[in-house]
Parts: sequence; C-alpha cells; structure tokens
Amino acid sequence: MNPGLQNLDLIDLLSERHLLLRRLSEELWNDNSNIQIANSEWFIMARIYKEQTTISYVTKHVDISRQAVHKFIKSLESKGLIEVMSVKNNNKEKGIQLTLLGEQFFEKNEALKATIEKKIEEKIGTEQVTYLKEILKADWGL
Repeated sequence: MNPGLQNLDLIDLLSERHLLLRRLSEELWNDNSNIQIANSEWFIMARIYKEQTTISYVTKHVDISRQAVHKFIKSLESKGLIEVMSVKNNNKEKGIQLTLLGEQFFEKNEALKATIEKKIEEKIGTEQVTYLKEILKADWGL
C-alpha cells in the first residue's frame, strides 16, 4: 500500500486518487497532442459529446463558475473543438456542440484514459476495478 495514503479518510482518499488520475490523463494527452486541453475543458467536452446543447445547460451541470465556463468555451472554440451558434427562437441563448475535430479528440482521449484504466486493472485486478466502478456508480443516498 501507498504509505502516504494510510491515514486518509474516504473523502481525502477519493480526492487524492482523483487528482492523480486527472494529472496522468492530462499528461498523457499533452504528450500525444500539440493542442493542450485542460481538465476543465475535457469536463465540458464530456457534457456536450454527441449532443447539441446550450451554454446555460453546461453551466448548470458542471461544478465550474459561470465565468470560467465561458472562458473555457471561448478557449475550446478558438482551438476549433466546439462550435457556438445561435439557438432558434431564442436570442438570449447560445448553443454549443463539438466540431468533428472536437469529437475526434474526445474519442482519442477516451482511448488514452482506457490505457490508464488497463494499467490499474493489471495492478489490482479486473474484478476489483469492476467492483470499484459499481461502488462509485451506486446511489450513496447523499
């Protein structure tokens, strides 16, 4: 076991593992691509993958400030990964969707994350990974 994790409670253990996995995922992407994408940008892309939605929907469904969401959307748009468009019959709302390049990048990143998951599986076992995923997906009643 990792000695640095021995005295942590559940919340801190989850946080430590989350930070580690996000850092590994970001490094793996950045080592394999000339376009850098931050974790928050991936989080937004995941919310709109294969969807055409609105900026306000994304803002309500991510734990990122409204101002930061707008900043990340501008960044993603400048990289050619998302398209911002007007919403029919609504002058106040802006729609967003991934571009073809955005979808390709998202799918490539999913494959890279699968390699990390495979490494975890090799270390702790397929059954343990399956069980961990089931636990994380379960309703915790919170």
